[in-house]
Amino acid sequence: MRTAVITGGGSGIGRAIALRQAEAGDHVVVLERELAAGAETVALIAAAGGSAEAISCDVSDLDAVSAAFNQLQRVDVLVNNAGVAHVGNVEKTSPQDFERLFSVNVRGVYHCLHVAIPRMRSQGGGVILNMASIASKVGIRDRFAYSMTKGAVLSMTLSVARDYVAENIRCNCLCPARVHTPFVDGFIEKNYPVEERQQVFESLSTYQPIGRMGRPEEIAALARFLLSDEAAFITGAAYDIDGGVTQLR
Repeated sequence: MRTAVITGGGSGIGRAIALRQAEAGDHVVVLERELAAGAETVALIAAAGGSAEAISCDVSDLDAVSAAFNQLQRVDVLVNNAGVAHVGNVEKTSPQDFERLFSVNVRGVYHCLHVAIPRMRSQGGGVILNMASIASKVGIRDRFAYSMTKGAVLSMTLSVARDYVAENIRCNCLCPARVHTPFVDGFIEKNYPVEERQQVFESLSTYQPIGRMGRPEEIAALARFLLSDEAAFITGAAYDIDGGVTQLR
């Protein structure tokens, strides 16, 4: 049985990927800053007959990441999914906002790669999937810091894929457009009055030419393929899963 480590697996896309990987037969390890959320994912997996555990971990802290991985016998799969968002152009992005996004979205990915790859090398290989975004490829209004971090994730993906292709380690990334997660609902509720929320939701949905946001399960389905042996010939790829944004807008 493979061990699949999924950061930010307590909700949204991370939870969907965790459930899919458990269905595929992996032992799923959810690394989650909010341990209660991670425990909910584990309970869902257990209820479906799968194998999982949750470990409290702040990916922005290298010591915490090292301690989490030290609890594991092996690491066959790594999904760098944990991330935070911010709305604002460069003038409206404070140094604190910038550092917060960098710490989680960039440094957090680096920390997990830095700790996991030596383990994968000693085991004879592994597979990595990073969560990038269409923001790593196209300009999106008021997403300065977020786009910066996702561009870094795309670059790290290519670098790791190149450096470790001979070590039987594959590394790819996903570039989703907007996905309907609890984060989206919370963002709308926090920033817009009740009478405007439906209109904002529809605007966010129709940004994608296909006319809606993605579903976490759709992202997880592509992740499951890329993490499987069926994708053994794929590395260094950035997969758009965006309802047509990058090509049709």
